[in-house]
Amino acid sequence: MAPRLSVIVPIYDVERYLPACLDSLAAQTFRDFEVLMVDDGSPDNSAAIAEEYAARDPRFKLIRKENGGLGAARNTGMTHLAPESEFLTFVDSDDLIPPD
Repeated sequence: MAPRLSVIVPIYDVERYLPACLDSLAAQTFRDFEVLMVDDGSPDNSAAIAEEYAARDPRFKLIRKENGGLGAARNTGMTHLAPESEFLTFVDSDDLIPPD
């Protein structure tokens, strides 16, 4: 079943905050979504953290690209949306989303 909601999370130098952000997304009561984690050439271990989430939860997908900034990372994420996705949102990698 295709996700109804696509969530794009740009990632750059956020290893300190990223696990809490991704945990908050994984804990959502609404389950019909995908998380597109866009590694914008991060110099820290953020991509490795995102890779772990992608390995254990099929809703999480890691996309890698050269550093181009926040807008470019968001735009890259938009090119990877599930074709049937109805809604799109952006979550910054230091955000915490309430479960409901």
